[in-house]
Amino acid sequence: MLIADHPWFQRLRNIMQMGVAHLVYPGAVHTRFLHSLGACHLMGKALDELTVKGIDTSIEDRTAARLAILLHDVGHGPFSHALEHSLIKGISHETVSRIIIQKLNKQYDGLLDKTLEIFDSSYSKKYLHQLVSSQLDVDRLDYLSRDSFYSGVSEGVVGYDRILKMFTVQNNELLVEEKGIYSVEKFIIARRLMYWQVYLHKTVLGAELLLVNILKRAKELVAAGEQLAATPALAFFLNKNISVADLEQNDEAINQFCSMDDTDIITAIKMWSTHKEPVLSTLSQMFVQRHLYKVVLNPKDEQALIADKQNAVRRALGLSEQDLSYFVFAGETSNSTYNAQDAHINIAMKDGTICDISEVENSLVNQTLSTAVTKTYVCYWQAK
Repeated sequence: MLIADHPWFQRLRNIMQMGVAHLVYPGAVHTRFLHSLGACHLMGKALDELTVKGIDTSIEDRTAARLAILLHDVGHGPFSHALEHSLIKGISHETVSRIIIQKLNKQYDGLLDKTLEIFDSSYSKKYLHQLVSSQLDVDRLDYLSRDSFYSGVSEGVVGYDRILKMFTVQNNELLVEEKGIYSVEKFIIARRLMYWQVYLHKTVLGAELLLVNILKRAKELVAAGEQLAATPALAFFLNKNISVADLEQNDEAINQFCSMDDTDIITAIKMWSTHKEPVLSTLSQMFVQRHLYKVVLNPKDEQALIADKQNAVRRALGLSEQDLSYFVFAGETSNSTYNAQDAHINIAMKDGTICDISEVENSLVNQTLSTAVTKTYVCYWQAK
């Protein structure tokens, strides 16, 4: 069986690449499956370009690198990042991906040994891991272009062909040739624009938080002894607090996770929308009917706004003080365009020196873009 034919990978056909962003950008209905195939294709092109420059890789290395990027997102749960810590708390999708690759490796009698080394950055050829995961990798090159296309937001268009042609390797490190600086700068700016215009758009943010709150309420009710309609896979995670050790050692846990996708969540929410418990049913109806939270970014007087909206919700829904937090709450979100503290995007200058993209003379990637931007928000229910 081909790795791409495995049910655990085919599951990605039913997981939205952009979570709930389609509620704001209707065309954004592409999947993790499409993205994984696209990133695998770009990995092949990147290795082809490096081969032309004399940086040759063996067939085994090429296969392992393509498998590493093909499987890099196999650990995503329903709705991708939106529910990343709702079903399994404190465990990133990268950790789950690693566990799944390890399980697959056992099934295929060690076929993925080198793939795991590349994924974990323990393989001798470090640049292969950098192509899979870094601040300029084929993962980002694919999802920015793909998400831009499907959402219709042209600001995210990236000239990935040009960047791939500018890749080179020195001392086992992935570098970009000096003449590719402007293409890399455009990539970084495009990522910034896509995050604030699409991924962290206030209505997308509100929709994600609504989804999180629905699952949070469902888990509270199940913990209190309530029986909720759910698929077997979703019921498994509603009833248990799963740890990394559980996923590594318990075959049932990983099998249940790998049988769950967006349809499990959508089906449950539709059924919960008529549940007798008012908070769960109201939240579920909001999602089904796209009656999303209103979101105010960086409110001038946060406490006054919260108090005003709490009074309005009390009058309209008659909720207890304890349940009010599901309908009026505050938080913050942040994003760093270029993290100067992380693995750098290094430029191979024509004079033989190597420098970080932010240190290039007259670079757009200055201290401002290297600093994380944080925005506060208040979410609240409002009658139609």
